[in-house]
Amino acid sequence: MKNTPWICCQLGAREHYAIPRALHQVNQLKVLLTDAWVNPRSLAYSFPNPLLKRIQERFHPDLVDANVQAFTPSLVQFEIIQRIHKLGAWEHMIARNHWFQTHALQHLKQVSAQFSKTGERPILLAYSYAALELLHYAKQQGWYTVLAQIDPGISEEKIVQEEYSRSPDLAPTWQPTPATYWENWQKECHLADCIAVNSDWSKQLLVQAGVEADKIRVIPLVYEPPTEAAQFTRICPDAFSADRPLKVLFLGLVTLRKGIAAVLDAIRLLEGKPIEFWFVGSQQIAIPPEFQNHPQIRWVGAVPRSETAQYYQSADVFLFPTLSDGFGLTQLEAQAWKLPIVASQFCGDVVTEGVNGWRLPEVTGSAIADRLSSLLEHPEQLKNISENSVIQSDFSLHSLSKNLQKLSLTLAF
Repeated sequence: MKNTPWICCQLGAREHYAIPRALHQVNQLKVLLTDAWVNPRSLAYSFPNPLLKRIQERFHPDLVDANVQAFTPSLVQFEIIQRIHKLGAWEHMIARNHWFQTHALQHLKQVSAQFSKTGERPILLAYSYAALELLHYAKQQGWYTVLAQIDPGISEEKIVQEEYSRSPDLAPTWQPTPATYWENWQKECHLADCIAVNSDWSKQLLVQAGVEADKIRVIPLVYEPPTEAAQFTRICPDAFSADRPLKVLFLGLVTLRKGIAAVLDAIRLLEGKPIEFWFVGSQQIAIPPEFQNHPQIRWVGAVPRSETAQYYQSADVFLFPTLSDGFGLTQLEAQAWKLPIVASQFCGDVVTEGVNGWRLPEVTGSAIADRLSSLLEHPEQLKNISENSVIQSDFSLHSLSKNLQKLSLTLAF
C-alpha cells in the first residue's frame, strides 16, 4: 500500500518539530506549514532585535530538505502590530491563532489543486486551538483530519479554576479562558477524524469533557537527551545536613496549575529541616512575604533552556506536583540526567513507583512533605532510583514514526 501523505500545520516549534520530522523520515510529509522558519545562514541571525532573537531557533536540520512553507515576514509584522495595540494575553493568543490559519489556508488551497490532479486523499494534522478553519477546509476537500491536542482541554480548565478559587492571593490577576476559545475547540474535536493526545491523563479528561473515546489515540511525546547526559555520573550523598541539604528542584512555570500552592504548604511543614528548594522558571504567582526571603528557598527565575542542564545535574530530586499536564516533558529531561522524580498522577506516565521515582497519592503539602522527609531519613533510596533512570524507547522519534504510520493505516481503512 502506498504511504498516505501528511500535511502538518504547526504554529510554534512544539517538540522541536517532532511530528513532521518523524513523517519526513518515512517519506510521508507532503508539506509543513508553520509560522516561522529561519535557516541559520539567513540574515535574520545577524540582527539583535529581541523579536528576531525569539524566532532564530525556528529551524531543524532534520527538515532541511523537506517542503517547509513559513510566513516569517508576516509574523514579524503581526507581532509588531500587536505590541502597538497592546492586546491582553488571551486576545493576543486568539488573534495569532486566527492569523496563522488565514495564512495556512492560502497554502492549503494550492496544495489542494495538486491532490485533485493525483486523486490522493491526504491527512491534515493541525494543533489544537489553531485548527478550526484548517480542519473545516480539509473536511470540505474530503481529506482525513487529525487534531494534535496539546493539553487536556476544558476539563483541565475546571481543575485550574478550582485551585485559583482556593488560593486567590497567589494569583490575584488570573483570568479564565474566554468561552469562545472552548466553543471553537469543541468544534475542532467534532471535525477531527482522530485526536492525538500525549498521555492517558489527557485522554481521561477529554472523555470527561464529552469527546468520543474512540476518536482518541495516545501518542507519547518525543525526547532526545543531550549527548553529554549519557556520560553524566550522579553522586548521591550518604546523609543530608545543614551544610549539605537535600536539594529539591522545581523547574517550569511557577504557577498554581503546576502545584505551587502545595509546595509552599510543604515548605511550611518542613521548616528548619535540611532541605533546600530551587524554583527555576517564570514566576507567575504573587510570592507571599513569608517566602520571599525564606532561608530554604532559591527563587532563580526564568533561565534559557541551554542553562537548565546545570540545575538537573546539581539537584538531588526533581519535584513535579502538577495538578494537570498534557504530559510534562521536564520529567524526561530530569530522567536524562538520572535525577529521581517525585511526580503527581495527573500527567504523562514516566514514573514507575519505586523504580525510577515516586508518584504522589495526592497533590497536597503533606503528601510532598512526607515523601521528602522519607528521603531525608533514607537517602540511599535516591541512589537506587537514580540507577534505574533510563529513558524508554516509547519516547523516541522512531517510536513516534511507527505510531503515526499505524494511525495512517487506521484512517485509510
